[in-house]
Amino acid sequence: MSPTALQLSALSRLFSPGVFRDLARNGQSAMFSRLFRQTELATIPGNTVANAFDNAFAILRRTGFRDEYVYRAALTQNVLLGIHSLNTACMLNEFRAGACKADLAILNGTSTVYEIKSERDTLARLDNQISNYQKVFARIYIVASEAHVPSLIDNIPSGVGILCLNKRNKITRVRESSDNVKNICPVTIFESLRTEEARIILNKLGIVIPELPNTMVRRAMREQFAKFSPEDVHSLMVKTLKQTRSLAPLKKFVGQLPPSLRAAALSVNIRNTDHARMIQALSTPLRTAMDWK
Repeated sequence: MSPTALQLSALSRLFSPGVFRDLARNGQSAMFSRLFRQTELATIPGNTVANAFDNAFAILRRTGFRDEYVYRAALTQNVLLGIHSLNTACMLNEFRAGACKADLAILNGTSTVYEIKSERDTLARLDNQISNYQKVFARIYIVASEAHVPSLIDNIPSGVGILCLNKRNKITRVRESSDNVKNICPVTIFESLRTEEARIILNKLGIVIPELPNTMVRRAMREQFAKFSPEDVHSLMVKTLKQTRSLAPLKKFVGQLPPSLRAAALSVNIRNTDHARMIQALSTPLRTAMDWK
């Protein structure tokens, strides 16, 4: 039987950052308890909170119900952890790119952005998103449901790649992305960076910015970034962010989580000191967790 709109909303919200942070900070989550009740999934004897997440995720993965989190999880498992590793690549979530925020980007030897268009999404904003991503990333892929693929083939630029999350929840390559490095805008990259990351890149380019007030230092850095080639700035952006935003320290923690929560662990910032509390919360018997308040 198909879930109702209320149940489907509750299933999606179980994987929200708020629930994940609750479990990590407090070792329990009243929000989890309330949402799980709304899903009307049975509390099977012996099941834990971890089992509950996996069972809820199994329903979300059904074709027609898949939300953005299902796509993030597929990219995390099949690309970041499948092709690469947390030791060699980093993943950026909601990374600023011009006037947009990229759903997910993976940096290894280059930069690849993945824009998710699930069954629940339209393609209305896609032209603007692609235009902004071309200023920051070397390769661009649209990750979409099978229903969106024909329209994508017909309407998006030929250099933009297309990936499809098929009915078996496997990512298939419909069209390869071409290299976009020459079209990257160094100033747009600068605007995506933290001040210290921008300073590291400029230092590697032989530029030392003097100590200035924040507004003035950003202006001075922007002027310097504009002087360098897209290729040089992009290469140093990748190298720098792989260090400053490395996910390698999370490798052990991620390995202890149920598969359904690995994407959340790599996109929601929690303190290292909260990892053990999170693991303990996930091992809580589900019937006990239903009394969390």
